[in-house]
Amino acid sequence: MSTIETEQRPGDRTTEDLFLGGALKIRQPRNGYRAGTDAVLLAALIGSDPTGPVLDAGAGVGVVGLCVAARFPKASVVLVEREPHLAALARRNVDGNGLTARVQVIEADIMRASEALRRYGIKSETFATVLANPPYHDDRRSTAAESRLKAVSHQMPEEEFDAWARFMCRMAAPGGRAAMIHKAEALPRILAAFEGRFGAIGLLPIHARAGEPAIRVIVDGIKGSRAPLSMKSGLVLHGPDQGFVPEFDAVFRRGAALPVQSGG
Repeated sequence: MSTIETEQRPGDRTTEDLFLGGALKIRQPRNGYRAGTDAVLLAALIGSDPTGPVLDAGAGVGVVGLCVAARFPKASVVLVEREPHLAALARRNVDGNGLTARVQVIEADIMRASEALRRYGIKSETFATVLANPPYHDDRRSTAAESRLKAVSHQMPEEEFDAWARFMCRMAAPGGRAAMIHKAEALPRILAAFEGRFGAIGLLPIHARAGEPAIRVIVDGIKGSRAPLSMKSGLVLHGPDQGFVPEFDAVFRRGAALPVQSGG
């Protein structure tokens, strides 16, 4: 991701950032929550053209879903975001990248989304893939951010993991895939939330550098499957020179898939 400094309108405290080597131009808050590498990594888990619509749950300014739409010209994507300011930026990003025909933004809280989904004609159990990059901090263990948007985007109570998984399961089609990226230390909570909802669960650790503990984990599963859990080989982002290794340079600059057997 790179940032383009542009002249700002009064009150427009945003930046325009380039993703996928400039294929996407994303407007996002200058100081609040800012999407980055995690969003691109999650979208890159999809290794081939989706077999049906894709849902980005808690989409923020839309980076995960827009990366999917940019990588796959036939993909249909729905972005669900509760914060009005972020949802407005997501719509602006959809328009600005010429994706209005394939990407829809719904302003709704995933905890109370039923009415909004009905209003837009979105039905449960219709998505081939459901992706989520939820807040990373338990709000009982971390200091609230000064920015309210940053606070709600980076913090959530531990019990809400189950609510996210419940929404993802509700929206995924039978046999559909759900995937979440989070801090590695959140793995037990994610597995507890996925239990009974998804099978064939895959665990993909992400390491900043070789020999260091994982900093992120991507957990994905199949709705209704009874296949066992599998641990995938961990991926390392940076080489000795601190730059991205070639495989991840391709992910971030050219929209390549993650260098793993992604299953779809």
